[in-house]
Amino acid sequence: MEDKTVIKAVETWVDTLVVALNLCPFARRALLADRVRFSVTDATTEEQLLAELQTELALLNREDSVETTLLIHPEVLQDFYDYNQFLDYVDALLQEMGLEGVYQVASFHPDYQFGGTEPDDAENYTNRSPYPILHLIREASLAQAIANHPDSGGIPERNITLVNSLGRDKMQALLQACFIDTGKP
Repeated sequence: MEDKTVIKAVETWVDTLVVALNLCPFARRALLADRVRFSVTDATTEEQLLAELQTELALLNREDSVETTLLIHPEVLQDFYDYNQFLDYVDALLQEMGLEGVYQVASFHPDYQFGGTEPDDAENYTNRSPYPILHLIREASLAQAIANHPDSGGIPERNITLVNSLGRDKMQALLQACFIDTGKP
């Protein structure tokens, strides 16, 4: 799978779901400032993905011009439960690198499922993406954005209300539309 095809699908997802539905009210600013890095890894094992994650974290430490990275890994951790377990390794890597509290990693997956929900519940689409993604976020930038937002604590509930009102079928169609120009079914 070509990187540009994967990136196109993820950019479409960011534009049409994350930004257009305002699921993350902080995303638009970073996109407009061209400070979002879309990085595709060809990792096929968890070990390779951890190495790529370490490289991306080091890049963020060096490059102040990059606000956030979407590390897209289409060839590994396709199973959501394996992906969810992998997040423990992500947290351990942040600790090992001395970056806990400097960066946080948000998780997105095509089959994302919150605890206490059913797989087909619409609210899971707040974290569903075209491919598995580790979103690397600078803690200081996030803290500043939260401080400047009038109701940051209400964002998750507003998102759940919104996607539930749109319904599972609409959310599924929006996510599938990310692949229209990429050739993926």
